Amino acid sequence: MALLEICCYSVEDAVIAQQRGADRIEFCAAPNEGGLTPSFGALKAARQALSIPVHPIVRPRGGDFCYRSDEFAAMLEDIHLIRELGFPGLVTGVLNEDGLVDVPRMREIMRAAGEMSVTFHRAFDMCADPKQAIDVLADLGIARILTSGQQSSAEKGLSLIIELNARTGVPIIMAGAGVRVQNLGKFLAAGIKELHSSAGRWSASPMRYRNTGLSMSSDPAADEYARYGVDGDAVAQMKQMIVQHRR
Repeated sequence: MALLEICCYSVEDAVIAQQRGADRIEFCAAPNEGGLTPSFGALKAARQALSIPVHPIVRPRGGDFCYRSDEFAAMLEDIHLIRELGFPGLVTGVLNEDGLVDVPRMREIMRAAGEMSVTFHRAFDMCADPKQAIDVLADLGIARILTSGQQSSAEKGLSLIIELNARTGVPIIMAGAGVRVQNLGKFLAAGIKELHSSAGRWSASPMRYRNTGLSMSSDPAADEYARYGVDGDAVAQMKQMIVQHRR
């Protein structure tokens, strides 16, 4: 049966996802950045509140995946902390200037991670040669690759995802980016072993007072009074589809 991973940006959302059938949580901060490393407080709370596997993301900033030395040093410190807190896995990825997997730095990450399961995230979708990258990641001992098939959504990149999934059993190919109830059947029919979804929706802030003339974001179009969270019903529907597909 396919495994359902839900990307969550708060402990409360992760608890909802767990209750509604998620098999694993990717735990992040900053949805507008595509996921950044959660705070120490959030990590501790997640460890206490959740019983299913939780894999925090280790990503110091938004944008590309080629990091300065200080950024990479911070990543290693975060990995040590995540390991000390007892998480079973983590999600990360590093590329070099040429869009190739940064092998020396990924070796350092694997040493720091120890026995934790390491997912190479959608840095894979920004690499220059995905077929070469998958072989490199397999040699490094990466457990899985989260990918949209190098397209804007996993549905658009499904042909490459299927091709990569057929190449090897390790790393596992996990489809993610725009995986929803509406298209989940396509991935199940294709035999994808692991599926990643935010199963999310935007909702209004509970604040009644709003200073609409001021923004805290560098993006002037950003809505300061909208919050992104898990849709528990969507998680439950996806899990039900997975169970029914197995039958």
